[in-house]
Amino acid sequence: MSMFIEESFVTQYCTDVHLAYQQRGSKLRNTVRLKTGIKGSKCVFQKNGKGTAGKKTRHGNVPLMNLDHSTVSCTLEDWYAAEYIDRLDEVRTNTDERLVAANAGAWALGRKVDELVITRMGKGSNVVAEDATGLTKGKILAGFGMLNGADVPDDGNRFAVVGPHQWNELLNIEEFKSADYAGDRYAWLKGTESRCWLGITWMFHTGLPLDGGARRCFMYHKNAVGLAEAQEVKAYMDWVPEKAAHLVDHLLCAGACLIDPDGVVEIRCDDDAAIV
Repeated sequence: MSMFIEESFVTQYCTDVHLAYQQRGSKLRNTVRLKTGIKGSKCVFQKNGKGTAGKKTRHGNVPLMNLDHSTVSCTLEDWYAAEYIDRLDEVRTNTDERLVAANAGAWALGRKVDELVITRMGKGSNVVAEDATGLTKGKILAGFGMLNGADVPDDGNRFAVVGPHQWNELLNIEEFKSADYAGDRYAWLKGTESRCWLGITWMFHTGLPLDGGARRCFMYHKNAVGLAEAQEVKAYMDWVPEKAAHLVDHLLCAGACLIDPDGVVEIRCDDDAAIV
């Protein structure tokens, strides 16, 4: 046998492409007050104050609550995620490059939605200080108390989002570890790590802000944050003759706003705290 026979060997390449590990779309879109199909560059969310009951004397006028009425607006912005797929590159490979680009673009814009929501939640004033500690039971109960003290409804629409390190800290809390799996409750959480504890649905998120070693986690009510979409994530594929390539394009027109600061609590945690 020729000693150069190896040169004739055929190399088999896998047709699957490994995409860089990334969060595959939005986790928070369904956890906030969502308005779709918006026409125009802004969306206005209505906000009403609390009502107070009063007494009525016989034949007297009924007392009025005089509810406060206010509005919160958010500006919608355009976001794109596009990629050129050269026609000859497609000929030279046995992978579906257009499908790869389509998935990556859709996931990127999904994460952009979460970024918009998280940025607005960070504008609130209710903060549990870091105190050089991680996510402790004491911090959680402090945030829980802030929501309760502000009469934020305990109606199954409270959510909490924490970083991966804080999720591991939560798993060291016995009550959390044995809590109900929230994926059974929400179809969009199926297959993800989630728990329902203290009437709050807990999730972890890799996109939470990290400031000076402090991870900013959030506990909030669904109606405290608004997300408006004029155009949800859409994918388009067009042939561009000048490029001799397909343009795989994704677009999104959306904006977020903080409707009620009382309904959001920020919990700051040392992201390097030892897990014991």
